[in-house]
Amino acid sequence: MLMAYASVAAFFLVAIGFMLGSLLFGKLLRPNNMYAEKVETYECGEAPVGPAWFNFNPRFYIIALVYIIFDVEIAFIYPVAAVFKRWVDQGNGLFALIEIFLFVAILMLGFAYVWVKGDFNWIRSIKGDPRGAQNVSSRGQPRAPHAPLAGAGEGAPAGLPGQAAVAEGGAES
Repeated sequence: MLMAYASVAAFFLVAIGFMLGSLLFGKLLRPNNMYAEKVETYECGEAPVGPAWFNFNPRFYIIALVYIIFDVEIAFIYPVAAVFKRWVDQGNGLFALIEIFLFVAILMLGFAYVWVKGDFNWIRSIKGDPRGAQNVSSRGQPRAPHAPLAGAGEGAPAGLPGQAAVAEGGAES
């Protein structure tokens, strides 16, 4: 019984030996002259700009997860397609076809749900934004962060509607 695992153990020993030998051989051959530009982070031939840690918009993750879910689910159709001709010959072809159409209909229902929910909209308003302003403008330049909003008086500080009255000492309306 143990001899059955001997080939697996030999394979792992050869793999580890190859890995360590390659690393050692590379260490002996390559030059070791480090300088500032050589140890800098490499990003596709471009000099890195800004910090490496920043927040991504969660929409990237949502779209990626939806893609992975639908991609994996569609992969379940391939085994049925591989044996469909045999099922037709056995008289189960109509049953299999109805099952596949139901499966695709459920996937399309999920796709429609995600679409109606707005998760495929790349540019959309931020929920809870009292101004109803979009976070990115697709029709022109985005609003400057220091520009006064509608509802703020002439010369009033920029802010949410009603803040101008509070800033001037009045009551918020």
